[in-house]
Amino acid sequence: MNDQVSNAPEYDALVIGAGVCGIYMAYRLAEMGMHFTVIERGSDAGGTWHWNRYPGCRFDSESETYGYSFSKELLQEWNWKERFSPREDTEEYFHHVVEKFGLRKYMQFSLMVTGAAWKEDGDFWVVTLSDGRTVTTRFILTAVGLLSCPTPPRYKGLDSFEGLSFHTYYHPREGVDYKGKRVAVIGTGSTGVQMISAIAGEVGSLTVFQRRPNWCAPLNNAPLTPEEMADIKTRYDEVFLQCRNTPSGFKHDADPRKLIDVSAAEREKFWEDLYAGSGFGIWLGNFKDVLVDEDANAEMTKFIEKKIRQRVKDPAVADKLIPRDHGFGTRRVPMETGYYEAYNQPNVRLVDISETPIETITPKGVRTSEEDFEFDIIVYATGFDAITGSFDKIDITGTGGQKLRTKWSQGPVTAYGLAVHGFPNFITLAGPQSGSAATNFPRGIEEAVEWATDLLKFVRKNGYQRVEAAPEIEREWGAHVEHMATKILFGRQQSWFTGYNSNVDRDYAPKIIVYAGGAIRYREKVGAEAETGYPSFNFA
Repeated sequence: MNDQVSNAPEYDALVIGAGVCGIYMAYRLAEMGMHFTVIERGSDAGGTWHWNRYPGCRFDSESETYGYSFSKELLQEWNWKERFSPREDTEEYFHHVVEKFGLRKYMQFSLMVTGAAWKEDGDFWVVTLSDGRTVTTRFILTAVGLLSCPTPPRYKGLDSFEGLSFHTYYHPREGVDYKGKRVAVIGTGSTGVQMISAIAGEVGSLTVFQRRPNWCAPLNNAPLTPEEMADIKTRYDEVFLQCRNTPSGFKHDADPRKLIDVSAAEREKFWEDLYAGSGFGIWLGNFKDVLVDEDANAEMTKFIEKKIRQRVKDPAVADKLIPRDHGFGTRRVPMETGYYEAYNQPNVRLVDISETPIETITPKGVRTSEEDFEFDIIVYATGFDAITGSFDKIDITGTGGQKLRTKWSQGPVTAYGLAVHGFPNFITLAGPQSGSAATNFPRGIEEAVEWATDLLKFVRKNGYQRVEAAPEIEREWGAHVEHMATKILFGRQQSWFTGYNSNVDRDYAPKIIVYAGGAIRYREKVGAEAETGYPSFNFA
Protein backbone atom coordinates (compact mmCIF):
# COMPACT_ATOMS: atom_id res chain seq x y z
CA MET A 1 0.00 0.00 0.00
CA ASN A 2 2.89 2.32 -0.83
CA ASP A 3 4.22 2.51 2.72
CA GLN A 4 6.42 5.51 3.34
CA VAL A 5 7.89 4.46 6.70
CA SER A 6 11.34 2.91 6.89
CA ASN A 7 10.12 0.01 8.99
CA ALA A 8 7.41 -0.94 6.54
CA PRO A 9 5.46 -4.12 7.41
CA GLU A 10 5.95 -7.35 5.53
CA TYR A 11 2.31 -7.57 4.45
CA ASP A 12 -0.39 -5.08 3.54
CA ALA A 13 -2.96 -7.38 5.12
CA LEU A 14 -3.18 -10.61 7.06
CA VAL A 15 -6.40 -12.63 7.14
CA ILE A 16 -7.03 -15.00 10.04
CA GLY A 17 -9.06 -17.95 8.80
CA ALA A 18 -9.66 -19.65 5.44
CA GLY A 19 -13.31 -20.51 5.80
CA VAL A 20 -16.31 -19.05 4.00
CA CYS A 21 -15.35 -15.50 4.99
CA GLY A 22 -11.57 -15.74 4.67
CA ILE A 23 -11.72 -17.25 1.19
CA TYR A 24 -13.82 -14.38 -0.13
CA MET A 25 -11.66 -11.77 1.62
CA ALA A 26 -8.62 -13.36 -0.03
CA TYR A 27 -10.33 -13.09 -3.42
CA ARG A 28 -10.97 -9.37 -2.93
CA LEU A 29 -7.46 -8.64 -1.63
CA ALA A 30 -5.93 -10.44 -4.60
CA GLU A 31 -8.19 -8.47 -6.92
CA MET A 32 -6.88 -5.25 -5.33
CA GLY A 33 -3.28 -6.31 -5.85
CA MET A 34 -2.57 -6.32 -2.12
CA HIS A 35 0.41 -8.18 -0.66
CA PHE A 36 -1.27 -10.42 1.90
CA THR A 37 -1.41 -13.83 3.52
CA VAL A 38 -4.09 -16.02 5.07
CA ILE A 39 -3.31 -17.94 8.25
CA GLU A 40 -5.44 -21.06 8.75
CA ARG A 41 -5.12 -23.51 11.65
CA GLY A 42 -6.74 -26.32 9.66
CA SER A 43 -4.83 -28.44 7.17
CA ASP A 44 -6.91 -27.04 4.30
CA ALA A 45 -9.47 -24.38 3.48
CA GLY A 46 -13.14 -24.67 4.31
CA GLY A 47 -13.51 -23.52 7.91
CA THR A 48 -16.46 -25.18 9.59
CA TRP A 49 -16.80 -27.60 6.66
CA HIS A 50 -13.20 -28.72 7.17
CA TRP A 51 -13.59 -29.43 10.88
CA ASN A 52 -17.10 -30.76 11.55
CA ARG A 53 -16.88 -34.25 10.05
CA TYR A 54 -19.54 -35.89 12.17
CA PRO A 55 -22.28 -37.94 10.45
CA GLY A 56 -25.26 -35.89 9.36
CA CYS A 57 -23.43 -32.56 9.16
CA ARG A 58 -24.99 -30.22 6.59
CA PHE A 59 -26.15 -26.62 6.35
CA ASP A 60 -29.74 -25.47 6.74
CA SER A 61 -29.61 -22.80 4.03
CA GLU A 62 -31.02 -23.80 0.66
CA SER A 63 -27.97 -24.77 -1.38
CA GLU A 64 -28.52 -22.18 -4.09
CA THR A 65 -28.52 -19.43 -1.43
CA TYR A 66 -25.31 -20.57 0.24
CA GLY A 67 -22.66 -20.26 -2.45
CA TYR A 68 -20.86 -17.06 -3.39
CA SER A 69 -22.69 -14.68 -5.69
CA PHE A 70 -19.69 -12.67 -6.97
CA SER A 71 -18.87 -14.82 -10.01
CA LYS A 72 -21.45 -15.71 -12.64
CA GLU A 73 -19.03 -18.22 -14.12
CA LEU A 74 -18.71 -19.99 -10.76
CA LEU A 75 -22.49 -20.05 -10.38
CA GLN A 76 -22.94 -21.66 -13.77
CA GLU A 77 -20.27 -24.33 -13.43
CA TRP A 78 -21.06 -25.59 -9.92
CA ASN A 79 -23.83 -28.16 -9.39
CA TRP A 80 -25.32 -28.64 -5.95
CA LYS A 81 -26.49 -32.20 -5.40
CA GLU A 82 -29.06 -31.72 -2.64
CA ARG A 83 -31.48 -29.01 -1.52
CA PHE A 84 -29.39 -28.70 1.64
CA SER A 85 -25.82 -29.64 0.90
CA PRO A 86 -23.97 -32.17 3.08
CA ARG A 87 -20.61 -31.27 4.58
CA GLU A 88 -18.58 -33.30 2.09
CA ASP A 89 -20.03 -31.53 -0.95
CA THR A 90 -19.76 -28.12 0.70
CA GLU A 91 -16.10 -28.66 1.54
CA GLU A 92 -15.53 -29.71 -2.08
CA TYR A 93 -17.21 -26.49 -3.22
CA PHE A 94 -14.86 -24.29 -1.21
CA HIS A 95 -11.82 -26.21 -2.40
CA HIS A 96 -13.06 -25.65 -5.94
CA VAL A 97 -13.35 -21.91 -5.32
CA VAL A 98 -9.84 -21.75 -3.86
CA GLU A 99 -8.39 -23.56 -6.87
CA LYS A 100 -10.45 -21.74 -9.49
CA PHE A 101 -9.32 -18.29 -8.35
CA GLY A 102 -5.73 -19.25 -7.49
CA LEU A 103 -6.06 -18.45 -3.80
CA ARG A 104 -4.11 -21.35 -2.31
CA LYS A 105 -0.77 -19.62 -2.89
CA TYR A 106 -1.76 -16.98 -0.34
CA MET A 107 -2.72 -19.49 2.36
CA GLN A 108 -0.59 -20.94 5.15
CA PHE A 109 -2.17 -24.04 6.70
CA SER A 110 -1.80 -25.90 10.01
CA LEU A 111 -0.76 -22.61 11.55
CA MET A 112 -2.32 -20.41 14.23
CA VAL A 113 -2.11 -16.75 15.10
CA THR A 114 -1.24 -16.78 18.80
CA GLY A 115 -0.79 -13.05 19.32
CA ALA A 116 -0.92 -9.64 17.68
CA ALA A 117 0.44 -6.37 19.06
CA TRP A 118 -0.03 -2.90 17.60
CA LYS A 119 3.21 -1.03 16.88
CA GLU A 120 2.63 2.69 17.32
CA ASP A 121 5.85 3.84 15.66
CA GLY A 122 5.01 2.53 12.24
CA ASP A 123 1.25 1.94 12.43
CA PHE A 124 1.23 -1.79 11.85
CA TRP A 125 0.67 -5.10 13.64
CA VAL A 126 3.33 -7.50 14.88
CA VAL A 127 1.80 -10.96 14.63
CA THR A 128 3.14 -14.07 16.35
CA LEU A 129 2.48 -17.50 14.86
CA SER A 130 2.32 -20.96 16.39
CA ASP A 131 5.49 -22.07 14.56
CA GLY A 132 7.50 -19.40 16.39
CA ARG A 133 7.67 -16.91 13.55
CA THR A 134 6.82 -13.24 13.81
CA VAL A 135 5.38 -11.35 10.84
CA THR A 136 4.24 -7.76 10.41
CA THR A 137 1.17 -6.48 8.61
CA ARG A 138 -0.53 -3.13 8.08
CA PHE A 139 -4.03 -4.60 8.51
CA ILE A 140 -5.49 -7.61 10.27
CA LEU A 141 -8.81 -8.94 9.00
CA THR A 142 -10.40 -11.60 11.20
CA ALA A 143 -12.38 -14.42 9.59
CA VAL A 144 -12.26 -16.68 12.62
CA GLY A 145 -15.80 -18.05 12.33
CA LEU A 146 -18.87 -17.88 14.53
CA LEU A 147 -18.81 -21.41 15.89
CA SER A 148 -15.16 -22.41 15.75
CA CYS A 149 -14.24 -22.51 19.44
CA PRO A 150 -15.67 -25.83 20.70
CA THR A 151 -16.40 -26.23 24.39
CA PRO A 152 -15.91 -29.64 25.98
CA PRO A 153 -18.08 -30.45 28.99
CA ARG A 154 -16.66 -29.89 32.44
CA TYR A 155 -17.34 -33.29 33.92
CA LYS A 156 -14.86 -35.05 36.14
CA GLY A 157 -12.98 -37.94 34.63
CA LEU A 158 -13.02 -36.81 30.99
CA ASP A 159 -9.56 -38.27 30.37
CA SER A 160 -10.28 -41.54 32.11
CA PHE A 161 -12.57 -43.03 29.45
CA GLU A 162 -10.92 -46.03 27.80
CA GLY A 163 -12.99 -45.96 24.62
CA LEU A 164 -13.13 -43.38 21.82
CA SER A 165 -14.38 -39.91 22.77
CA PHE A 166 -14.39 -36.53 21.02
CA HIS A 167 -16.21 -33.26 20.57
CA THR A 168 -18.22 -33.24 17.32
CA TYR A 169 -16.01 -30.41 16.01
CA TYR A 170 -13.02 -32.77 16.21
CA HIS A 171 -14.69 -35.84 14.76
CA PRO A 172 -11.87 -38.10 13.48
CA ARG A 173 -11.02 -37.34 9.86
CA GLU A 174 -10.57 -41.00 9.06
CA GLY A 175 -14.15 -41.70 10.07
CA VAL A 176 -15.63 -43.85 12.83
CA ASP A 177 -17.26 -47.25 12.57
CA TYR A 178 -20.46 -46.87 14.60
CA LYS A 179 -22.02 -50.13 13.47
CA GLY A 180 -23.09 -52.21 16.44
CA LYS A 181 -21.32 -49.93 18.93
CA ARG A 182 -22.62 -48.67 22.28
CA VAL A 183 -22.66 -44.93 21.73
CA ALA A 184 -23.42 -41.94 23.96
CA VAL A 185 -24.21 -38.50 22.58
CA ILE A 186 -24.12 -35.73 25.17
CA GLY A 187 -26.00 -32.64 23.96
CA THR A 188 -29.09 -32.02 21.85
CA GLY A 189 -28.37 -28.74 20.09
CA SER A 190 -28.23 -28.52 16.31
CA THR A 191 -25.10 -30.66 16.07
CA GLY A 192 -26.40 -33.33 18.41
CA VAL A 193 -29.73 -33.46 16.60
CA GLN A 194 -28.03 -34.00 13.24
CA MET A 195 -25.71 -36.69 14.53
CA ILE A 196 -28.33 -38.58 16.54
CA SER A 197 -30.56 -38.76 13.46
CA ALA A 198 -27.69 -40.01 11.29
CA ILE A 199 -26.33 -42.81 13.49
CA ALA A 200 -29.42 -44.09 15.31
CA GLY A 201 -30.08 -46.70 12.65
CA GLU A 202 -26.61 -48.27 12.65
CA VAL A 203 -25.40 -48.24 16.25
CA GLY A 204 -25.95 -51.15 18.57
CA SER A 205 -27.33 -48.81 21.19
CA LEU A 206 -27.57 -45.04 21.47
CA THR A 207 -27.98 -43.18 24.75
CA VAL A 208 -28.75 -39.49 24.44
CA PHE A 209 -27.94 -37.31 27.44
CA GLN A 210 -30.09 -34.18 27.23
CA ARG A 211 -29.87 -31.07 29.42
CA ARG A 212 -32.20 -28.68 27.59
CA PRO A 213 -34.44 -29.84 24.74
CA ASN A 214 -34.85 -27.68 21.65
CA TRP A 215 -37.80 -27.09 19.37
CA CYS A 216 -36.83 -28.86 16.16
CA ALA A 217 -38.55 -28.90 12.77
CA PRO A 218 -38.20 -31.04 9.63
CA LEU A 219 -35.54 -30.05 7.12
CA ASN A 220 -37.29 -32.03 4.38
CA ASN A 221 -34.15 -32.39 2.32
CA ALA A 222 -34.13 -34.06 -1.09
CA PRO A 223 -31.77 -34.58 -4.04
CA LEU A 224 -31.58 -31.84 -6.66
CA THR A 225 -32.19 -33.30 -10.10
CA PRO A 226 -30.14 -32.06 -13.07
CA GLU A 227 -33.29 -30.36 -14.34
CA GLU A 228 -33.84 -28.55 -11.04
CA MET A 229 -30.20 -27.44 -10.93
CA ALA A 230 -30.40 -26.19 -14.51
CA ASP A 231 -33.48 -24.17 -13.60
CA ILE A 232 -31.74 -22.67 -10.57
CA LYS A 233 -28.89 -21.50 -12.80
CA THR A 234 -31.35 -19.42 -14.82
CA ARG A 235 -32.68 -17.76 -11.66
CA TYR A 236 -29.61 -16.86 -9.62
CA ASP A 237 -30.24 -13.11 -9.91
CA GLU A 238 -33.73 -13.68 -8.57
CA VAL A 239 -32.45 -15.98 -5.78
CA PHE A 240 -29.92 -13.48 -4.46
CA LEU A 241 -32.33 -10.57 -4.76
CA GLN A 242 -34.85 -12.54 -2.74
CA CYS A 243 -32.25 -13.16 -0.03
CA ARG A 244 -31.21 -9.51 -0.09
CA ASN A 245 -34.79 -8.43 0.57
CA THR A 246 -35.32 -10.50 3.72
CA PRO A 247 -34.11 -9.56 7.22
CA SER A 248 -32.53 -12.98 7.63
CA GLY A 249 -30.71 -13.24 4.29
CA PHE A 250 -32.55 -16.50 3.67
CA LYS A 251 -35.17 -16.99 0.97
CA HIS A 252 -37.91 -17.10 3.62
CA ASP A 253 -39.66 -13.91 4.70
CA ALA A 254 -42.32 -13.38 7.32
CA ASP A 255 -45.95 -13.59 6.26
CA PRO A 256 -47.39 -10.04 6.39
CA ARG A 257 -50.42 -11.23 8.36
CA LYS A 258 -50.69 -11.45 12.12
CA LEU A 259 -51.85 -14.67 13.69
CA ILE A 260 -55.16 -13.09 14.75
CA ASP A 261 -55.85 -12.06 11.15
CA VAL A 262 -56.80 -15.61 10.18
CA SER A 263 -59.26 -18.20 11.44
CA ALA A 264 -58.11 -21.15 13.54
CA ALA A 265 -58.69 -23.53 10.62
CA GLU A 266 -56.74 -21.35 8.18
CA ARG A 267 -53.94 -20.95 10.68
CA GLU A 268 -53.70 -24.71 11.16
CA LYS A 269 -53.51 -25.33 7.41
CA PHE A 270 -50.84 -22.63 7.02
CA TRP A 271 -48.72 -24.23 9.72
CA GLU A 272 -49.18 -27.72 8.31
CA ASP A 273 -47.99 -26.45 4.93
CA LEU A 274 -44.95 -24.81 6.52
CA TYR A 275 -44.17 -27.96 8.50
CA ALA A 276 -44.31 -30.02 5.31
CA GLY A 277 -42.15 -27.48 3.48
CA SER A 278 -38.38 -27.37 3.52
CA GLY A 279 -35.84 -25.36 5.45
CA PHE A 280 -36.46 -22.40 7.71
CA GLY A 281 -39.92 -21.57 6.31
CA ILE A 282 -41.55 -22.83 9.51
CA TRP A 283 -39.36 -20.42 11.50
CA LEU A 284 -38.76 -17.39 9.29
CA GLY A 285 -41.77 -17.60 6.97
CA ASN A 286 -44.36 -17.64 9.74
CA PHE A 287 -46.90 -14.98 10.73
CA LYS A 288 -45.07 -11.73 11.36
CA ASP A 289 -45.92 -11.64 15.07
CA VAL A 290 -44.87 -15.20 15.98
CA LEU A 291 -41.30 -14.21 16.87
CA VAL A 292 -42.14 -10.90 18.55
CA ASP A 293 -45.41 -11.42 20.44
CA GLU A 294 -45.56 -13.86 23.34
CA ASP A 295 -49.24 -14.78 22.84
CA ALA A 296 -48.79 -15.48 19.13
CA ASN A 297 -45.63 -17.44 19.87
CA ALA A 298 -47.46 -19.52 22.49
CA GLU A 299 -50.03 -20.61 19.89
CA MET A 300 -47.32 -21.61 17.42
CA THR A 301 -45.50 -23.46 20.20
CA LYS A 302 -48.62 -25.51 20.92
CA PHE A 303 -48.71 -26.57 17.28
CA ILE A 304 -45.09 -27.73 17.32
CA GLU A 305 -45.68 -29.56 20.61
CA LYS A 306 -48.57 -31.39 18.99
CA LYS A 307 -46.36 -32.42 16.06
CA ILE A 308 -43.72 -33.82 18.42
CA ARG A 309 -46.34 -35.84 20.27
CA GLN A 310 -47.61 -37.20 16.97
CA ARG A 311 -44.12 -38.35 16.02
CA VAL A 312 -42.90 -39.78 19.35
CA LYS A 313 -44.80 -42.89 20.40
CA ASP A 314 -43.97 -42.88 24.11
CA PRO A 315 -45.75 -39.92 25.81
CA ALA A 316 -43.17 -39.87 28.61
CA VAL A 317 -40.31 -39.56 26.13
CA ALA A 318 -42.21 -36.86 24.21
CA ASP A 319 -42.59 -34.93 27.47
CA LYS A 320 -38.81 -34.89 27.88
CA LEU A 321 -38.30 -33.69 24.29
CA ILE A 322 -40.64 -30.71 24.68
CA PRO A 323 -38.94 -27.53 25.98
CA ARG A 324 -40.56 -25.76 28.94
CA ASP A 325 -38.20 -22.80 29.20
CA HIS A 326 -38.68 -21.12 25.79
CA GLY A 327 -41.12 -20.86 22.92
CA PHE A 328 -40.67 -22.11 19.38
CA GLY A 329 -38.23 -20.02 17.35
CA THR A 330 -36.96 -17.97 20.27
CA ARG A 331 -33.69 -19.88 19.93
CA ARG A 332 -32.16 -20.99 16.62
CA VAL A 333 -34.26 -23.90 15.38
CA PRO A 334 -32.37 -27.16 14.71
CA MET A 335 -33.56 -28.62 11.42
CA GLU A 336 -33.85 -32.39 11.52
CA THR A 337 -34.45 -35.49 9.47
CA GLY A 338 -36.14 -38.28 11.44
CA TYR A 339 -34.87 -36.96 14.78
CA TYR A 340 -38.02 -37.57 16.77
CA GLU A 341 -38.60 -40.95 15.16
CA ALA A 342 -35.17 -42.05 16.41
CA TYR A 343 -36.61 -42.18 19.92
CA ASN A 344 -39.15 -44.76 18.77
CA GLN A 345 -36.34 -47.23 18.12
CA PRO A 346 -35.74 -49.87 20.81
CA ASN A 347 -31.97 -49.24 20.72
CA VAL A 348 -32.29 -45.51 21.55
CA ARG A 349 -32.68 -44.20 25.08
CA LEU A 350 -33.12 -40.62 26.29
CA VAL A 351 -31.63 -39.61 29.64
CA ASP A 352 -32.69 -36.27 31.12
CA ILE A 353 -29.63 -35.00 32.98
CA SER A 354 -31.60 -32.16 34.49
CA GLU A 355 -33.26 -34.92 36.55
CA THR A 356 -30.31 -37.31 36.92
CA PRO A 357 -27.13 -35.24 36.42
CA ILE A 358 -23.91 -36.67 35.07
CA GLU A 359 -21.53 -37.01 38.02
CA THR A 360 -18.43 -38.24 36.24
CA ILE A 361 -17.02 -39.86 33.13
CA THR A 362 -15.68 -43.29 34.09
CA PRO A 363 -13.16 -45.57 32.37
CA LYS A 364 -16.10 -47.57 31.00
CA GLY A 365 -18.61 -44.80 30.31
CA VAL A 366 -20.83 -42.33 32.17
CA ARG A 367 -22.09 -42.23 35.73
CA THR A 368 -25.21 -40.24 36.55
CA SER A 369 -26.72 -39.68 39.97
CA GLU A 370 -28.83 -42.77 39.32
CA GLU A 371 -26.97 -45.20 37.06
CA ASP A 372 -23.68 -46.36 35.54
CA PHE A 373 -23.56 -46.66 31.74
CA GLU A 374 -20.97 -48.48 29.65
CA PHE A 375 -20.05 -47.23 26.15
CA ASP A 376 -17.62 -47.86 23.33
CA ILE A 377 -17.86 -44.26 22.06
CA ILE A 378 -18.76 -40.97 23.77
CA VAL A 379 -19.59 -37.99 21.56
CA TYR A 380 -19.64 -34.52 23.12
CA ALA A 381 -22.10 -32.31 21.24
CA THR A 382 -21.64 -29.60 23.84
CA GLY A 383 -21.53 -26.52 21.67
CA PHE A 384 -19.23 -23.56 21.23
CA ASP A 385 -18.00 -20.41 22.87
CA ALA A 386 -19.76 -18.54 20.10
CA ILE A 387 -18.20 -15.67 18.15
CA THR A 388 -16.00 -14.15 20.88
CA GLY A 389 -14.37 -17.43 21.90
CA SER A 390 -12.02 -17.51 18.92
CA PHE A 391 -10.93 -13.93 19.60
CA ASP A 392 -10.22 -14.76 23.25
CA LYS A 393 -7.77 -17.46 22.19
CA ILE A 394 -5.52 -14.87 20.52
CA ASP A 395 -3.50 -12.44 22.65
CA ILE A 396 -4.50 -9.21 20.90
CA THR A 397 -2.90 -6.01 22.21
CA GLY A 398 -3.99 -2.61 20.91
CA THR A 399 -2.93 0.94 21.65
CA GLY A 400 -1.49 1.67 25.08
CA GLY A 401 -1.08 -2.02 25.84
CA GLN A 402 -4.82 -2.60 26.01
CA LYS A 403 -5.91 -6.24 25.61
CA LEU A 404 -8.96 -7.04 23.49
CA ARG A 405 -10.08 -9.77 25.87
CA THR A 406 -9.93 -7.22 28.71
CA LYS A 407 -11.93 -4.66 26.76
CA TRP A 408 -14.54 -7.35 26.06
CA SER A 409 -14.49 -8.81 29.56
CA GLN A 410 -18.02 -7.54 30.22
CA GLY A 411 -19.25 -8.34 26.72
CA PRO A 412 -18.14 -7.21 23.27
CA VAL A 413 -17.93 -3.52 22.37
CA THR A 414 -17.64 -2.73 18.66
CA ALA A 415 -18.37 -0.37 15.80
CA TYR A 416 -20.93 -2.21 13.64
CA GLY A 417 -19.30 -5.50 14.65
CA LEU A 418 -16.55 -4.58 12.18
CA ALA A 419 -14.01 -2.57 14.18
CA VAL A 420 -12.93 -1.80 17.74
CA HIS A 421 -11.72 1.50 19.22
CA GLY A 422 -8.16 1.17 20.47
CA PHE A 423 -7.36 -1.47 17.86
CA PRO A 424 -6.45 0.37 14.65
CA ASN A 425 -6.35 -1.39 11.28
CA PHE A 426 -8.19 -4.33 12.86
CA ILE A 427 -11.30 -5.37 10.94
CA THR A 428 -13.57 -8.03 12.43
CA LEU A 429 -15.34 -9.33 9.35
CA ALA A 430 -17.89 -11.46 11.19
CA GLY A 431 -17.35 -10.14 14.66
CA PRO A 432 -19.71 -9.89 17.62
CA GLN A 433 -22.62 -7.45 17.08
CA SER A 434 -22.23 -7.75 13.32
CA GLY A 435 -25.03 -8.37 10.84
CA SER A 436 -23.56 -11.55 9.40
CA ALA A 437 -23.72 -13.40 12.73
CA ALA A 438 -27.53 -13.69 12.64
CA THR A 439 -28.14 -14.14 8.93
CA ASN A 440 -27.64 -16.67 6.17
CA PHE A 441 -23.88 -16.58 6.69
CA PRO A 442 -22.51 -16.38 3.13
CA ARG A 443 -24.94 -13.58 2.30
CA GLY A 444 -23.86 -11.67 5.39
CA ILE A 445 -20.12 -12.16 4.98
CA GLU A 446 -20.17 -11.12 1.32
CA GLU A 447 -21.48 -7.74 2.42
CA ALA A 448 -18.97 -7.51 5.28
CA VAL A 449 -16.06 -8.36 2.99
CA GLU A 450 -17.21 -5.86 0.38
CA TRP A 451 -17.55 -3.16 3.06
CA ALA A 452 -14.02 -3.91 4.28
CA THR A 453 -12.73 -3.89 0.71
CA ASP A 454 -14.23 -0.45 0.09
CA LEU A 455 -12.68 0.81 3.35
CA LEU A 456 -9.24 -0.44 2.28
CA LYS A 457 -9.66 1.22 -1.10
CA PHE A 458 -10.60 4.47 0.65
CA VAL A 459 -7.49 4.21 2.83
CA ARG A 460 -5.24 3.59 -0.16
CA LYS A 461 -6.83 6.29 -2.32
CA ASN A 462 -6.30 8.93 0.37
CA GLY A 463 -2.80 7.87 1.35
CA TYR A 464 -3.75 6.85 4.88
CA GLN A 465 -1.93 4.20 6.89
CA ARG A 466 -4.19 4.02 9.92
CA VAL A 467 -7.93 3.80 10.52
CA GLU A 468 -9.63 3.39 13.87
CA ALA A 469 -13.24 3.42 15.08
CA ALA A 470 -14.13 6.42 17.23
CA PRO A 471 -15.31 5.65 20.79
CA GLU A 472 -18.66 7.39 20.25
CA ILE A 473 -19.77 4.93 17.57
CA GLU A 474 -19.13 2.01 19.92
CA ARG A 475 -21.49 3.52 22.49
CA GLU A 476 -24.11 4.30 19.84
CA TRP A 477 -23.86 0.92 18.18
CA GLY A 478 -23.94 -0.96 21.47
CA ALA A 479 -27.09 0.87 22.53
CA HIS A 480 -28.68 0.19 19.15
CA VAL A 481 -27.82 -3.53 19.31
CA GLU A 482 -29.35 -3.83 22.77
CA HIS A 483 -32.45 -1.89 21.69
CA MET A 484 -33.07 -4.06 18.64
CA ALA A 485 -32.75 -7.20 20.75
CA THR A 486 -35.70 -6.07 22.89
CA LYS A 487 -37.95 -6.15 19.83
CA ILE A 488 -37.66 -9.90 19.26
CA LEU A 489 -38.26 -12.77 21.65
CA PHE A 490 -34.88 -14.45 21.16
CA GLY A 491 -33.23 -11.50 22.91
CA ARG A 492 -34.69 -12.77 26.17
CA GLN A 493 -33.39 -16.34 25.92
CA GLN A 494 -30.20 -18.04 27.00
CA SER A 495 -28.55 -19.14 23.76
CA TRP A 496 -25.38 -18.56 21.78
CA PHE A 497 -27.06 -15.42 20.42
CA THR A 498 -26.57 -14.03 23.92
CA GLY A 499 -23.15 -15.57 24.43
CA TYR A 500 -24.55 -18.25 26.72
CA ASN A 501 -22.88 -21.63 27.12
CA SER A 502 -22.98 -23.53 30.41
CA ASN A 503 -19.45 -24.81 29.77
CA VAL A 504 -17.99 -21.28 29.62
CA ASP A 505 -17.46 -19.10 32.69
CA ARG A 506 -18.75 -15.54 32.36
CA ASP A 507 -18.30 -12.73 34.84
CA TYR A 508 -21.39 -11.00 33.51
CA ALA A 509 -24.97 -11.80 32.57
CA PRO A 510 -25.52 -13.07 29.00
CA LYS A 511 -25.28 -10.16 26.59
CA ILE A 512 -26.47 -9.90 23.00
CA ILE A 513 -23.55 -10.69 20.71
CA VAL A 514 -25.44 -10.71 17.40
CA TYR A 515 -27.32 -7.94 15.62
CA ALA A 516 -31.07 -8.55 15.79
CA GLY A 517 -32.06 -5.65 13.57
CA GLY A 518 -31.92 -7.73 10.40
CA ALA A 519 -29.77 -7.69 7.28
CA ILE A 520 -31.66 -4.89 5.55
CA ARG A 521 -31.33 -2.43 8.43
CA TYR A 522 -27.71 -3.43 8.99
CA ARG A 523 -26.89 -2.87 5.33
CA GLU A 524 -28.41 0.59 5.53
CA LYS A 525 -26.38 1.46 8.63
CA VAL A 526 -22.97 0.40 7.34
CA GLY A 527 -23.79 1.59 3.83
CA ALA A 528 -24.53 5.09 5.10
CA GLU A 529 -21.21 5.08 6.97
CA ALA A 530 -19.33 4.33 3.76
CA GLU A 531 -21.31 6.73 1.58
CA THR A 532 -20.60 9.67 3.89
CA GLY A 533 -16.84 9.09 4.07
CA TYR A 534 -16.71 7.02 7.27
CA PRO A 535 -17.48 9.80 9.79
CA SER A 536 -17.36 7.34 12.71
CA PHE A 537 -13.74 6.46 11.96
CA ASN A 538 -10.50 8.39 12.44
CA PHE A 539 -7.83 8.25 9.74
CA ALA A 540 -4.14 9.16 9.83
